[in-house]
Amino acid sequence: MSKKFWYLTKVSLNKKIKTKWFFITNAILAIIIIALLNINSIITFFGGDFDNKTNIVVIDNNTNSYNLLENNINSYASSLGKDNEDLKLVIKKSNQTIKEEEKALKDDTIIVELNGDEKNYLKAKIVSNKKIDTVTYQILSQSLTATKSSIAMEANQINQAILASISAPIEIDRLVLNEENSIDENMNLIINSIFPTVILPFFMLTIFLIQMVGGEICEEKTTRSMEIIISNVSPKVHLLSKVLASNIFVIIQGLLLVIYTIIGFLLSTNMLQKGLSLPTDMISIFDNLVASGFIDKLVYAIPLTLILMVLSFIAYSVVAGILASMTVNMEDFSQLQTPIVLISLVGYYLAMMAGMFEGSTFIRVLSYIPFLSAFVSPSLYMMGQISIIDIIISIIILIGFIYLLLKVGLKVYKVGILNYSNEKVWHKFFKAFTTKNI
Repeated sequence: MSKKFWYLTKVSLNKKIKTKWFFITNAILAIIIIALLNINSIITFFGGDFDNKTNIVVIDNNTNSYNLLENNINSYASSLGKDNEDLKLVIKKSNQTIKEEEKALKDDTIIVELNGDEKNYLKAKIVSNKKIDTVTYQILSQSLTATKSSIAMEANQINQAILASISAPIEIDRLVLNEENSIDENMNLIINSIFPTVILPFFMLTIFLIQMVGGEICEEKTTRSMEIIISNVSPKVHLLSKVLASNIFVIIQGLLLVIYTIIGFLLSTNMLQKGLSLPTDMISIFDNLVASGFIDKLVYAIPLTLILMVLSFIAYSVVAGILASMTVNMEDFSQLQTPIVLISLVGYYLAMMAGMFEGSTFIRVLSYIPFLSAFVSPSLYMMGQISIIDIIISIIILIGFIYLLLKVGLKVYKVGILNYSNEKVWHKFFKAFTTKNI
Protein backbone atom coordinates (compact mmCIF):
# COMPACT_ATOMS: atom_id res chain seq x y z
CA MET A 1 0.00 0.00 0.00
CA SER A 2 2.92 2.33 0.73
CA LYS A 3 4.23 1.95 -2.82
CA LYS A 4 0.82 2.77 -4.26
CA PHE A 5 0.54 5.83 -2.00
CA TRP A 6 3.89 7.24 -3.11
CA TYR A 7 3.17 6.37 -6.72
CA LEU A 8 -0.11 8.33 -6.65
CA THR A 9 1.64 11.21 -4.91
CA LYS A 10 4.40 11.25 -7.52
CA VAL A 11 1.93 11.11 -10.43
CA SER A 12 -0.18 13.91 -8.95
CA LEU A 13 2.89 16.08 -8.28
CA ASN A 14 4.30 15.52 -11.76
CA LYS A 15 0.98 16.57 -13.29
CA LYS A 16 1.40 19.92 -11.58
CA ILE A 17 5.12 20.55 -12.01
CA LYS A 18 6.05 18.94 -15.31
CA THR A 19 3.80 21.17 -17.39
CA LYS A 20 4.38 24.13 -19.68
CA TRP A 21 1.84 26.06 -17.60
CA PHE A 22 4.00 25.74 -14.48
CA PHE A 23 7.18 26.98 -16.19
CA ILE A 24 5.43 29.78 -18.07
CA THR A 25 3.62 30.99 -14.93
CA ASN A 26 6.80 31.01 -12.86
CA ALA A 27 8.72 32.76 -15.60
CA ILE A 28 6.06 35.49 -15.62
CA LEU A 29 6.06 35.69 -11.80
CA ALA A 30 9.85 35.95 -11.72
CA ILE A 31 9.83 38.75 -14.29
CA ILE A 32 7.08 40.67 -12.47
CA ILE A 33 8.64 40.38 -8.99
CA ILE A 34 12.16 41.22 -10.15
CA ALA A 35 10.82 44.11 -12.26
CA LEU A 36 8.86 45.58 -9.35
CA LEU A 37 11.91 45.45 -7.11
CA ASN A 38 13.94 47.19 -9.81
CA ILE A 39 11.26 49.58 -11.07
CA ASN A 40 13.54 52.60 -10.60
CA SER A 41 16.21 51.14 -12.90
CA ILE A 42 13.60 50.17 -15.49
CA ILE A 43 12.07 53.63 -15.58
CA THR A 44 15.52 55.18 -15.84
CA PHE A 45 16.37 52.83 -18.73
CA PHE A 46 13.27 53.96 -20.66
CA GLY A 47 14.03 57.63 -20.23
CA GLY A 48 12.90 58.39 -16.68
CA ASP A 49 15.34 59.64 -14.09
CA PHE A 50 15.06 59.22 -10.34
CA ASP A 51 18.30 61.14 -9.90
CA ASN A 52 17.00 64.45 -11.27
CA LYS A 53 18.03 67.25 -8.97
CA THR A 54 15.86 70.19 -8.01
CA ASN A 55 17.60 73.48 -8.70
CA ILE A 56 16.79 76.31 -6.30
CA VAL A 57 17.65 79.64 -7.87
CA VAL A 58 17.79 82.45 -5.30
CA ILE A 59 17.39 86.07 -6.41
CA ASP A 60 18.58 88.28 -3.55
CA ASN A 61 17.37 91.84 -4.06
CA ASN A 62 19.81 93.66 -1.76
CA THR A 63 18.88 91.74 1.43
CA ASN A 64 22.32 90.11 1.82
CA SER A 65 20.64 86.96 3.15
CA TYR A 66 21.56 84.40 0.49
CA ASN A 67 24.28 82.71 2.55
CA LEU A 68 22.01 82.62 5.58
CA LEU A 69 19.19 81.03 3.55
CA GLU A 70 21.55 78.46 2.07
CA ASN A 71 22.78 77.45 5.53
CA ASN A 72 19.21 77.20 6.84
CA ILE A 73 18.14 74.97 3.93
CA ASN A 74 21.02 72.60 4.62
CA SER A 75 20.28 72.68 8.33
CA TYR A 76 16.58 71.87 7.96
CA ALA A 77 17.31 69.18 5.40
CA SER A 78 19.62 67.56 7.93
CA SER A 79 17.02 67.86 10.71
CA LEU A 80 14.60 65.82 8.57
CA GLY A 81 17.09 62.99 8.52
CA LYS A 82 18.37 63.70 5.01
CA ASP A 83 21.35 65.56 3.66
CA ASN A 84 21.37 67.87 0.69
CA GLU A 85 22.44 65.07 -1.69
CA ASP A 86 19.58 62.79 -0.59
CA LEU A 87 17.09 65.57 -1.27
CA LYS A 88 18.83 66.32 -4.58
CA LEU A 89 18.67 70.08 -3.99
CA VAL A 90 21.13 72.34 -5.78
CA ILE A 91 21.13 75.92 -4.46
CA LYS A 92 22.66 78.77 -6.43
CA LYS A 93 22.44 82.53 -6.55
CA SER A 94 21.28 84.40 -9.65
CA ASN A 95 22.10 87.95 -10.70
CA GLN A 96 19.23 88.08 -13.17
CA THR A 97 15.80 89.54 -12.53
CA ILE A 98 12.85 87.32 -11.71
CA LYS A 99 11.28 88.06 -15.10
CA GLU A 100 14.39 86.85 -16.86
CA GLU A 101 14.52 83.70 -14.74
CA GLU A 102 10.81 82.99 -15.31
CA LYS A 103 11.31 83.03 -19.08
CA ALA A 104 13.94 80.28 -18.86
CA LEU A 105 12.25 78.39 -15.99
CA LYS A 106 12.35 74.59 -16.28
CA ASP A 107 10.32 71.93 -14.51
CA ASP A 108 13.23 70.96 -12.27
CA THR A 109 13.88 74.53 -11.10
CA ILE A 110 12.39 76.61 -8.29
CA ILE A 111 12.88 80.37 -8.13
CA VAL A 112 13.06 82.05 -4.72
CA GLU A 113 13.05 85.85 -4.74
CA LEU A 114 14.08 87.68 -1.56
CA ASN A 115 12.97 91.24 -0.92
CA GLY A 116 13.42 93.47 2.08
CA ASP A 117 10.41 94.74 4.04
CA GLU A 118 10.39 97.55 6.60
CA LYS A 119 7.63 96.00 8.72
CA ASN A 120 8.19 92.24 8.29
CA TYR A 121 11.98 92.45 7.61
CA LEU A 122 11.84 89.93 4.73
CA LYS A 123 9.46 88.87 2.01
CA ALA A 124 9.82 85.92 -0.34
CA LYS A 125 8.30 84.81 -3.60
CA ILE A 126 8.49 81.22 -4.82
CA VAL A 127 7.92 80.43 -8.51
CA SER A 128 7.79 76.99 -10.14
CA ASN A 129 6.31 75.40 -13.26
CA LYS A 130 4.68 72.59 -11.31
CA LYS A 131 3.66 71.76 -7.78
CA ILE A 132 6.56 71.45 -5.34
CA ASP A 133 6.72 68.22 -3.36
CA THR A 134 5.75 68.50 0.32
CA VAL A 135 9.19 67.86 1.81
CA THR A 136 10.99 70.39 -0.40
CA TYR A 137 8.36 73.06 0.21
CA GLN A 138 8.49 72.42 3.95
CA ILE A 139 12.27 72.92 3.94
CA LEU A 140 11.95 76.14 1.90
CA SER A 141 9.21 77.51 4.15
CA GLN A 142 11.06 76.76 7.39
CA SER A 143 14.34 78.03 5.99
CA LEU A 144 12.79 81.32 4.89
CA THR A 145 11.12 81.74 8.29
CA ALA A 146 14.42 81.09 10.08
CA THR A 147 16.20 83.54 7.77
CA LYS A 148 13.62 86.20 8.52
CA SER A 149 14.01 85.61 12.28
CA SER A 150 17.78 85.96 12.06
CA ILE A 151 17.46 89.23 10.12
CA ALA A 152 14.94 90.54 12.67
CA MET A 153 17.14 89.58 15.64
CA GLU A 154 20.17 91.25 14.10
CA ALA A 155 18.17 94.37 13.35
CA ASN A 156 16.90 94.57 16.95
CA GLN A 157 20.18 93.39 18.52
CA ILE A 158 18.56 90.35 20.16
CA ASN A 159 20.86 87.61 21.43
CA GLN A 160 20.32 84.57 19.24
CA ALA A 161 21.34 82.10 21.95
CA ILE A 162 18.70 83.42 24.36
CA LEU A 163 16.00 83.42 21.70
CA ALA A 164 16.92 79.89 20.64
CA SER A 165 16.70 78.74 24.25
CA ILE A 166 13.25 80.33 24.67
CA SER A 167 11.86 78.93 21.41
CA ALA A 168 13.39 75.45 21.80
CA PRO A 169 10.83 72.65 22.30
CA ILE A 170 10.37 71.36 25.82
CA GLU A 171 12.20 68.17 26.75
CA ILE A 172 9.76 65.42 27.76
CA ASP A 173 10.75 62.22 29.54
CA ARG A 174 8.32 59.57 28.36
CA LEU A 175 7.70 56.51 30.52
CA VAL A 176 5.58 53.55 29.40
CA LEU A 177 4.70 51.36 32.36
CA ASN A 178 3.40 48.40 30.38
CA GLU A 179 6.16 48.08 27.79
CA GLU A 180 5.18 44.53 26.80
CA ASN A 181 1.94 45.74 25.22
CA SER A 182 3.34 48.94 23.73
CA ILE A 183 4.11 49.45 20.04
CA ASP A 184 6.07 52.33 18.56
CA GLU A 185 5.53 54.05 15.23
CA ASN A 186 8.13 52.00 13.37
CA MET A 187 6.62 48.71 14.51
CA ASN A 188 3.18 50.04 13.56
CA LEU A 189 4.55 50.68 10.07
CA ILE A 190 5.80 47.11 9.80
CA ILE A 191 2.54 45.55 11.00
CA ASN A 192 0.18 47.77 9.02
CA SER A 193 2.02 47.69 5.70
CA ILE A 194 4.82 45.13 5.39
CA PHE A 195 3.18 42.29 7.34
CA PRO A 196 -0.01 42.18 5.19
CA THR A 197 2.23 42.18 2.13
CA VAL A 198 4.00 39.07 3.44
CA ILE A 199 0.66 37.42 4.27
CA LEU A 200 -0.71 38.06 0.76
CA PRO A 201 1.31 35.25 -0.93
CA PHE A 202 0.06 32.83 1.76
CA PHE A 203 -3.51 33.87 1.06
CA MET A 204 -3.08 33.49 -2.71
CA LEU A 205 -1.40 30.08 -2.32
CA THR A 206 -4.26 28.95 -0.07
CA ILE A 207 -6.86 29.85 -2.69
CA PHE A 208 -4.75 28.15 -5.35
CA LEU A 209 -4.43 25.02 -3.18
CA ILE A 210 -8.19 24.76 -2.65
CA GLN A 211 -8.91 24.99 -6.36
CA MET A 212 -6.08 22.63 -7.28
CA VAL A 213 -7.15 19.78 -4.95
CA GLY A 214 -10.81 20.09 -5.85
CA GLY A 215 -10.14 20.48 -9.55
CA GLU A 216 -8.00 17.33 -9.75
CA ILE A 217 -10.55 15.18 -7.92
CA CYS A 218 -13.40 16.58 -10.03
CA GLU A 219 -11.42 15.84 -13.17
CA GLU A 220 -10.90 12.21 -12.15
CA LYS A 221 -14.59 11.82 -11.38
CA THR A 222 -15.62 13.45 -14.65
CA THR A 223 -13.38 11.20 -16.74
CA ARG A 224 -14.45 8.14 -14.71
CA SER A 225 -10.81 7.34 -14.01
CA MET A 226 -11.72 7.51 -10.32
CA GLU A 227 -13.34 4.07 -10.54
CA ILE A 228 -10.09 2.50 -11.74
CA ILE A 229 -8.05 4.28 -9.05
CA ILE A 230 -10.36 3.36 -6.16
CA SER A 231 -10.42 -0.26 -7.32
CA ASN A 232 -6.67 -0.40 -6.67
CA VAL A 233 -6.26 1.83 -3.59
CA SER A 234 -8.45 2.80 -0.67
CA PRO A 235 -10.19 6.21 -0.56
CA LYS A 236 -7.97 7.11 2.41
CA VAL A 237 -4.78 6.53 0.41
CA HIS A 238 -6.22 8.43 -2.54
CA LEU A 239 -7.15 11.49 -0.46
CA LEU A 240 -3.87 11.60 1.46
CA SER A 241 -1.85 11.32 -1.77
CA LYS A 242 -3.74 14.30 -3.25
CA VAL A 243 -3.24 16.31 -0.06
CA LEU A 244 0.48 15.54 0.13
CA ALA A 245 1.18 16.21 -3.55
CA SER A 246 -0.74 19.50 -3.52
CA ASN A 247 0.98 20.72 -0.36
CA ILE A 248 4.43 19.84 -1.70
CA PHE A 249 3.61 21.77 -4.86
CA VAL A 250 2.39 24.83 -2.92
CA ILE A 251 5.46 24.81 -0.68
CA ILE A 252 7.72 24.59 -3.75
CA GLN A 253 5.84 27.50 -5.31
CA GLY A 254 6.20 29.52 -2.11
CA LEU A 255 9.96 28.87 -2.01
CA LEU A 256 10.23 29.96 -5.64
CA LEU A 257 8.53 33.26 -4.78
CA VAL A 258 11.07 33.80 -2.00
CA ILE A 259 13.92 33.05 -4.43
CA TYR A 260 12.53 35.51 -7.00
CA THR A 261 12.33 38.18 -4.30
CA ILE A 262 15.94 37.58 -3.21
CA ILE A 263 17.13 37.74 -6.81
CA GLY A 264 15.20 40.98 -7.28
CA PHE A 265 16.94 42.56 -4.29
CA LEU A 266 20.35 41.37 -5.43
CA LEU A 267 19.80 42.78 -8.91
CA SER A 268 18.53 46.10 -7.64
CA THR A 269 20.82 48.70 -9.17
CA ASN A 270 20.66 51.11 -6.27
CA MET A 271 21.37 48.40 -3.71
CA LEU A 272 24.36 47.09 -5.67
CA GLN A 273 25.78 50.55 -6.19
CA LYS A 274 25.65 51.13 -2.44
CA GLY A 275 27.15 47.77 -1.62
CA LEU A 276 23.80 46.32 -0.49
CA SER A 277 23.42 49.18 1.98
CA LEU A 278 20.09 50.59 3.02
CA PRO A 279 18.92 54.21 3.06
CA THR A 280 19.48 56.19 6.26
CA ASP A 281 15.77 56.12 7.17
CA MET A 282 15.61 52.34 6.78
CA ILE A 283 18.71 51.89 8.93
CA SER A 284 17.18 54.14 11.59
CA ILE A 285 13.94 52.15 11.57
CA PHE A 286 15.86 48.88 11.76
CA ASP A 287 17.91 50.15 14.75
CA ASN A 288 14.72 51.20 16.51
CA LEU A 289 13.13 47.82 15.85
CA VAL A 290 16.18 46.05 17.28
CA ALA A 291 16.05 48.27 20.37
CA SER A 292 12.31 47.63 20.82
CA GLY A 293 12.77 43.85 20.69
CA PHE A 294 10.97 43.44 17.37
CA ILE A 295 13.81 41.49 15.74
CA ASP A 296 14.06 39.19 18.77
CA LYS A 297 10.38 38.37 18.34
CA LEU A 298 10.97 37.43 14.72
CA VAL A 299 13.33 34.67 15.83
CA TYR A 300 10.38 32.88 17.41
CA ALA A 301 7.62 34.20 15.15
CA ILE A 302 9.06 33.06 11.79
CA PRO A 303 9.37 29.29 12.52
CA LEU A 304 6.04 29.15 14.38
CA THR A 305 4.32 31.09 11.58
CA LEU A 306 5.73 28.68 9.00
CA ILE A 307 4.41 25.73 11.04
CA LEU A 308 0.97 27.38 11.25
CA MET A 309 0.97 28.02 7.51
CA VAL A 310 1.91 24.44 6.60
CA LEU A 311 -0.73 23.02 8.97
CA SER A 312 -3.30 25.45 7.53
CA PHE A 313 -2.41 24.30 4.02
CA ILE A 314 -3.07 20.72 5.11
CA ALA A 315 -6.40 21.64 6.73
CA TYR A 316 -7.59 23.63 3.70
CA SER A 317 -6.56 20.88 1.26
CA VAL A 318 -8.28 18.13 3.30
CA VAL A 319 -11.52 20.11 3.41
CA ALA A 320 -11.27 20.88 -0.32
CA GLY A 321 -10.73 17.18 -1.10
CA ILE A 322 -13.65 16.05 1.04
CA LEU A 323 -16.01 18.58 -0.51
CA ALA A 324 -14.81 17.78 -4.03
CA SER A 325 -15.64 14.09 -3.49
CA MET A 326 -19.33 15.04 -3.37
CA THR A 327 -19.28 16.79 -6.74
CA VAL A 328 -19.55 15.53 -10.31
CA ASN A 329 -18.37 18.70 -12.09
CA MET A 330 -16.48 21.95 -11.44
CA GLU A 331 -19.70 23.96 -11.13
CA ASP A 332 -20.69 21.95 -8.07
CA PHE A 333 -17.25 22.35 -6.53
CA SER A 334 -17.35 26.10 -7.14
CA GLN A 335 -20.44 26.25 -4.91
CA LEU A 336 -18.77 24.22 -2.17
CA GLN A 337 -15.44 26.05 -2.19
CA THR A 338 -17.01 29.50 -1.77
CA PRO A 339 -17.37 29.25 2.05
CA ILE A 340 -13.73 28.13 2.40
CA VAL A 341 -12.49 30.98 0.23
CA LEU A 342 -14.54 33.48 2.25
CA ILE A 343 -13.07 32.15 5.50
CA SER A 344 -9.52 32.62 4.20
CA LEU A 345 -10.45 36.10 2.96
CA VAL A 346 -11.74 37.01 6.43
CA GLY A 347 -8.45 35.79 7.90
CA TYR A 348 -6.44 37.96 5.50
CA TYR A 349 -8.40 41.11 6.34
CA LEU A 350 -8.23 40.36 10.06
CA ALA A 351 -4.44 40.20 9.76
CA MET A 352 -4.42 43.63 8.08
CA MET A 353 -6.78 45.19 10.63
CA ALA A 354 -5.34 43.51 13.74
CA GLY A 355 -4.08 46.86 15.03
CA MET A 356 -7.65 48.17 15.21
CA PHE A 357 -8.60 45.44 17.71
CA GLU A 358 -5.85 46.17 20.23
CA GLY A 359 -6.73 44.65 23.58
CA SER A 360 -9.86 42.94 22.23
CA THR A 361 -10.71 39.50 23.59
CA PHE A 362 -12.62 38.80 20.37
CA ILE A 363 -9.56 39.01 18.11
CA ARG A 364 -7.56 36.94 20.57
CA VAL A 365 -10.16 34.17 20.46
CA LEU A 366 -10.06 34.26 16.65
CA SER A 367 -6.31 33.60 16.78
CA TYR A 368 -7.07 30.10 18.12
CA ILE A 369 -9.58 29.19 15.40
CA PRO A 370 -8.31 26.85 12.65
CA PHE A 371 -8.21 28.40 9.16
CA LEU A 372 -7.79 31.85 10.78
CA SER A 373 -4.91 31.26 13.19
CA ALA A 374 -2.18 31.35 10.53
CA PHE A 375 -3.38 34.83 9.49
CA VAL A 376 -4.19 36.36 12.87
CA SER A 377 -1.77 34.85 15.41
CA PRO A 378 1.53 36.15 13.94
CA SER A 379 0.30 39.73 13.67
CA LEU A 380 -1.12 39.72 17.22
CA TYR A 381 2.12 38.27 18.54
CA MET A 382 4.23 40.98 16.87
CA MET A 383 1.92 43.59 18.40
CA GLY A 384 2.35 42.08 21.85
CA GLN A 385 -1.32 41.13 22.13
CA ILE A 386 -0.60 37.43 22.57
CA SER A 387 2.42 35.46 23.77
CA ILE A 388 4.43 32.65 22.25
CA ILE A 389 2.35 30.24 24.35
CA ASP A 390 -0.80 31.40 22.54
CA ILE A 391 0.75 30.59 19.15
CA ILE A 392 1.74 27.14 20.40
CA ILE A 393 -1.84 26.63 21.62
CA SER A 394 -3.08 27.62 18.15
CA ILE A 395 -0.76 25.02 16.61
CA ILE A 396 -1.99 22.31 18.98
CA ILE A 397 -5.63 23.20 18.26
CA LEU A 398 -4.95 23.11 14.52
CA ILE A 399 -3.28 19.68 14.75
CA GLY A 400 -6.27 18.35 16.72
CA PHE A 401 -8.63 19.87 14.17
CA ILE A 402 -6.81 18.17 11.29
CA TYR A 403 -6.99 14.83 13.11
CA LEU A 404 -10.76 15.15 13.66
CA LEU A 405 -11.19 16.42 10.12
CA LEU A 406 -9.51 13.33 8.69
CA LYS A 407 -11.36 10.98 11.02
CA VAL A 408 -14.80 12.39 10.22
CA GLY A 409 -14.05 13.56 6.68
CA LEU A 410 -12.86 10.19 5.44
CA LYS A 411 -16.31 8.89 6.24
CA VAL A 412 -17.81 11.41 3.83
CA TYR A 413 -15.02 10.84 1.30
CA LYS A 414 -15.59 7.06 1.14
CA VAL A 415 -19.28 7.55 0.43
CA GLY A 416 -18.97 10.44 -1.97
CA ILE A 417 -15.97 9.52 -4.09
CA LEU A 418 -17.99 7.10 -6.27
CA ASN A 419 -21.29 8.92 -5.94
CA TYR A 420 -22.36 10.21 -9.38
CA SER A 421 -25.96 11.03 -8.51
CA ASN A 422 -27.55 14.29 -9.59
CA GLU A 423 -28.79 15.17 -6.11
CA LYS A 424 -28.06 18.62 -4.78
CA VAL A 425 -24.49 18.90 -3.58
CA TRP A 426 -25.23 19.88 0.00
CA HIS A 427 -27.90 17.19 0.25
CA LYS A 428 -25.37 14.55 -0.81
CA PHE A 429 -22.86 15.95 1.67
CA PHE A 430 -25.16 15.71 4.69
CA LYS A 431 -26.45 12.34 3.51
CA ALA A 432 -22.90 10.97 3.34
CA PHE A 433 -22.11 12.50 6.72
CA THR A 434 -25.02 10.68 8.36
CA THR A 435 -24.42 7.38 6.55
CA LYS A 436 -22.77 4.65 8.61
CA ASN A 437 -19.19 4.02 7.72
CA ILE A 438 -18.65 1.20 5.23
